[in-house]
Amino acid sequence: MRRVRYAVVLMLVLVAAAASAQSDGQRAFNQLKSMAGTWEGKTSDGQTVTMTYSLISGGTTVMSEASPHESMVTMYTLDGNRLLMTHYCAAGNQPRMTAAISPDGKTLEFTFLDATNLASPQAGHMNHAVFTFADANHYGESWTWTQGGQSKTEHFDLQRKN
Repeated sequence: MRRVRYAVVLMLVLVAAAASAQSDGQRAFNQLKSMAGTWEGKTSDGQTVTMTYSLISGGTTVMSEASPHESMVTMYTLDGNRLLMTHYCAAGNQPRMTAAISPDGKTLEFTFLDATNLASPQAGHMNHAVFTFADANHYGESWTWTQGGQSKTEHFDLQRKN
C-alpha cells in the first residue's frame, strides 16, 4: 500500500511538472518580452540602427520598430505553442515566420512560413532571421532578404539604451 502511495505521488509530481513546463514557443516569446525598451547599434556598413521593443495588447504581442529602416514594424505573437513573427516590410509585403529557440535560449531562428501581399515567391521579401543573445544588454540580429533566387543577409549588433 505504501508503494502505491509513493507511485501515485510521484506520478502526480511528474504530471504537474510536465504541465507547468513551458513550450519552446513560450520560452521564445518570454525572451522577446524581456527586450522591451530601446536598443541601438550599427549595421554591417556602419549605419546607426535603433530597435524599439514594446509590449502591446495586454502583453500578448511584442512589437518591434526598426529605425531608420523606413520604420519597419515586426509583431511577435504566440499561436498555440509556437511563436509567430509577422514582418510588415517597406516592400509592401508581410512575411510570416515561425521561431525555434536553441536549448540554451541564446538563439532565436525564424524560418519563412508564408506571406501576405507577396506577388510571387521570386518577389523580394524577408525570409529568415536569427537573433543571438549575448547577455541581457547585448544581442545581434541577422535578416535575410530573398529576391529572384538570390539572398542577402544584413547583420547588426545592438545594445540596450533603456
